[in-house]
Amino acid sequence: MKKYENGKLIKVVCNQCGKEIKTETEMIKEGICSVETDWGYFSDKDGESHKFDLCEECYDLLTRNFLVPVEISRRTELL
Repeated sequence: MKKYENGKLIKVVCNQCGKEIKTETEMIKEGICSVETDWGYFSDKDGESHKFDLCEECYDLLTRNFLVPVEISRRTELL
């Protein structure tokens, strides 16, 4: 979960394992998976917005057992 103070990123923590993600001058310095979703009609979470962040290790643990694998493609430019 990203933590902000006075509009500035001060800390990122993996919601699954609690690991603090490396940051430097408001820049995340290691791989994370950030999820933000808005639940709509026909769900038990209608009108709720959920956000969480996972470290790379927790992302790998989560997706390893998907019955339908994650779709992976390569990008030639990284921002």
